[in-house]
Amino acid sequence: MTFRRARTDEQRGQRRRQILDTAAAMLTEMPVAKLSLNELSRRVGLAKANVLRYFDSREAILLDLLDTEIEDWIAELARLHPADESTARERGDRLADILAGSMAGRPVLCDLLAAQGAVLEHNISAETAVQHKHAARASLHHLTALVQRHIPELGTDGAAALVETVLLMAMTAWQCSRPSDAMLAAYASDPALAAMRMDFSALVRRTAAVTASGLLARQDTPDT
Repeated sequence: MTFRRARTDEQRGQRRRQILDTAAAMLTEMPVAKLSLNELSRRVGLAKANVLRYFDSREAILLDLLDTEIEDWIAELARLHPADESTARERGDRLADILAGSMAGRPVLCDLLAAQGAVLEHNISAETAVQHKHAARASLHHLTALVQRHIPELGTDGAAALVETVLLMAMTAWQCSRPSDAMLAAYASDPALAAMRMDFSALVRRTAAVTASGLLARQDTPDT
């Protein structure tokens, strides 16, 4: 393939989209940790130096994908109507089911979230960091509003606290629920050990439900 420099804004946008689309396709085949800039460049058909004309680094590409994945997730959640259950506790449990199920169905999102703080937010420029944090701030605002639709009793602060807690748990639970081959063999060797294997959906569901009910209970308890 002969490289042709993108000379217009439209061409540069198309080249960026090509890089992002290729990286997104790769993440359906491999975890974030295995995606290398060399392999991405090969699949795009560009030299690594040319890929870096459009993004700071591999991490900058993956951060952009994370922002897109979160936007898509929010759009999915926005299409779901609040449950008809009468109590806030019941609606909180239903929301916990929704959050856990929707996240479990988006492994690429979960893998990117798990790598966000320790990997993806490093080796990037300040400009990329600012853009990402603005996108993250907007996403948190939208997620908070979505939670309030389901549990208005939480208020803005309570809904934001629920979102932050669920996201933090998901980041950790995803890593812990992807055991190595050695750990899988250990679980298979002994039922007592198998019981220690973490289930991502169950952890996120329990965290969301308990956090929601706890926040509601604190609101109902007068300060002493």
